[in-house]
Amino acid sequence: MTRCLGGIWGSEYHLYVQPPQTPDRNIALEMIRVTEAAAIAAARWAGRGDKLSADGAAVDAMRFVLGGIPMDGVVVIGEGEKDEAPMLYNGERIGDGTAPQVDVAVDPVDGTTLTAMGRNGALSVIALSEKGTMFNPGPTFYMNKIAVGPRGRGAIDINASPTDNLKELSKRLKKSVQELGVVILDRPRHDDLVAEVREAGARVISISDGDVAGAIATGWPNSGVDILLGIGGTPEGVIAAAALKGLGGEIQGVLYARNDEEKKIAEDLGYSFTKVLMTDDLVASDNCYFSATAITDGDILRGVRFHDFGATTQSLVVRSKSGTVRTIETFHRHDKLQEFTTAGF
Repeated sequence: MTRCLGGIWGSEYHLYVQPPQTPDRNIALEMIRVTEAAAIAAARWAGRGDKLSADGAAVDAMRFVLGGIPMDGVVVIGEGEKDEAPMLYNGERIGDGTAPQVDVAVDPVDGTTLTAMGRNGALSVIALSEKGTMFNPGPTFYMNKIAVGPRGRGAIDINASPTDNLKELSKRLKKSVQELGVVILDRPRHDDLVAEVREAGARVISISDGDVAGAIATGWPNSGVDILLGIGGTPEGVIAAAALKGLGGEIQGVLYARNDEEKKIAEDLGYSFTKVLMTDDLVASDNCYFSATAITDGDILRGVRFHDFGATTQSLVVRSKSGTVRTIETFHRHDKLQEFTTAGF
């Protein structure tokens, strides 16, 4: 419009009214479709003693659904190198190629043995963060980890002894050491760790597999888990970091080499086995996403149920930027599931 100022015509200017701000797209809600598909596919193999088929079905289903998600993603943590994994391999481009550009970490079955044996605690998980912000484990398969939920954040130090960490966490949580629940993978390498935790008076919650679920449990109310300790997978540590950022928790890790050859290969590529990797080192973005769907029953989510209607799933979805944590129960019709028959349903 044109305005007259004091009888003199001023220059023309346009008045723009700022439209209301709307939240940007929450990709995590779309990721639920991905983990649901993988979980249902894997659940058909639960208890059948064939972990390779369970994992293969989940990979096929996850890749099938990911192909239609509006994003330009690169798999940073996947099923292995291209010559080992035909799908969801490290470096694979996924999505339909449109914005946003993201790093992707996938674990179609966190707990393949749990699934094959029909045991509790198996999940299908995926994590996303802005491009270039996710730690690439490269040849480092294992790391020593410590993780806590939001109330324990700032009270842990991976370079301190397990006993000292339990004492500090006890003070922070205002509960006795004897009341602390400590998740530790059941491995011979943890015999001394388990002995020290028990000597300190804490309760050991031993898990055979699935340390992503163990890390998440530290940030979940009434899970009975207060801290995760021990050596587990580096990829799982990165995925857990994305979840804990949204849950308000903390994870620290130090890379662990199984032998001198593995250590030398990694060090030649610039990896350090003394540096403490904090949560922000594992996932640098403040806008990351995490989705998990239970394959078998767990402390947080109920596993896949098959019935006359189709299937029912329970999922957890987390976004760090908004701090939202959602649990979602979904009913899937049989006739719609058949649309994914090529993906292993």
